[in-house]
Amino acid sequence: MKRRRTSVGDFLFNTGTGLFALVLVVLVASIGIVLCIQSMSTIREFGLNFWRTQNWNPVTEEFGALPFIWGTLYSSIVAILISAPISVGVAVFISELCPNWLKQPLVFLTELLATIPSIVYGLWGIFVLVPAVRAVQMWTPEALRSVPFLSGPRNGVSMLAASLILTIMVIPFTSSVAREVLKAVPVAQRETAYALGATRWEVTKVAIHYARVGIVGAIMLGFGRAFGETMAVTMVIGNNPTVSLSLFAPQYTMAAVIANEFTEAVSDLHISALIEIGLVLFIVTFAINVASRMLIWGMTHQRKQVASPAPVKVIEPAA
Repeated sequence: MKRRRTSVGDFLFNTGTGLFALVLVVLVASIGIVLCIQSMSTIREFGLNFWRTQNWNPVTEEFGALPFIWGTLYSSIVAILISAPISVGVAVFISELCPNWLKQPLVFLTELLATIPSIVYGLWGIFVLVPAVRAVQMWTPEALRSVPFLSGPRNGVSMLAASLILTIMVIPFTSSVAREVLKAVPVAQRETAYALGATRWEVTKVAIHYARVGIVGAIMLGFGRAFGETMAVTMVIGNNPTVSLSLFAPQYTMAAVIANEFTEAVSDLHISALIEIGLVLFIVTFAINVASRMLIWGMTHQRKQVASPAPVKVIEPAA
């Protein structure tokens, strides 16, 4: 009787936790289905041209999402290229090199930066970052302003300002996760390196190499954080639906155009276009997560193959 009661309890526990996990699958699937249904009007009207055309005119009901896709990818990639080495450096210093009296204040400040609302970052960007970018534009020599990456109006609101504010917002997340990954490196790895005569820098390299999969995961997490940011970017990027290589040119992102125009959209086609931009954002975010998982899985699989010893072939003596 006691064994039967235990079996029933195990069944209920397994079923309940399985249902809780199934809720996540249902939520993700329902988000994708609702976005597909609500954006069906523009899917039928424009097809793939919605993804690859640049004209966005709600008056004439011509919609092309390429400027917003470009702005989102451009700002996120620039932000992650700048923030990744800084974040890893912060994580390595706090976990490997920082003295004990300084470690807790730095951890507290890092976590504090992660909890600041994005609207506060946006206000700081308007009053501090945008004037700084404008000053850089004013100091840029005229000979360099003809370069495609440095052309554009000298007003401060630009792709560079958006990328820099995304960098600041991404660093706390990436460095916190990378720091926890480095803390999880077994002490035996460091002690073995010291026993072999390694220096502190060489021991740190051993720890980074051991935790490289988790560090890549932390960087991808930061990339996803930058990809979906809305308010702070909206306040400093300039909100101009154009495709440009220039870091000084005002541009636009997918999240920003949804936030700016959804409440003011009048026609059904305009609303459907904004929802399809949300669908594009959902698909691209999903693809980034899948790609990061495949990258981490590949690195983990490679590490296991390297760590596992090769099978020893026993050669029997000839009779």
